[in-house]
Amino acid sequence: MKKQKITKINEKELGKVKNQLMRALADYDNLRKRIEREREGFEKIVSARFATKILSVFDMIEEAQRHLKDSGIALTLEEFKKILSEEGIEKIMVGQGDKFDEKVCEAVEVVENGKDGKIAEVILTGWKFKEGPVIRPTKVKVSKGK
Repeated sequence: MKKQKITKINEKELGKVKNQLMRALADYDNLRKRIEREREGFEKIVSARFATKILSVFDMIEEAQRHLKDSGIALTLEEFKKILSEEGIEKIMVGQGDKFDEKVCEAVEVVENGKDGKIAEVILTGWKFKEGPVIRPTKVKVSKGK
């Protein structure tokens, strides 16, 4: 009888320990996932801050290329675009005649010709993460109907 009682107690305690172990493993897994999400968020913040600074240099090089049409500058721009793409950053694709979208565009001026709520002119290209927030909104002039 004593052996049976000891086995029952050990099985009961073993069940409790197993349950505690399962909870600890689940807590650890949840902590690992949370830390990973936070790390990814931190990386995006750092990337966005860096991109904000470097995009102004990109704009200057792009403007120089428009005027000079130099093959060396063209290669530099292509490499720049490749690096931005590898970092998950892409150009916001809007143009003249597109509907104004306040999520990705910033109106810097309203002009009184054209269709109401349409982009009249793109002033400065915007950039965003492929899967995530806008880094820099596209600065545009917006038409206001007569």
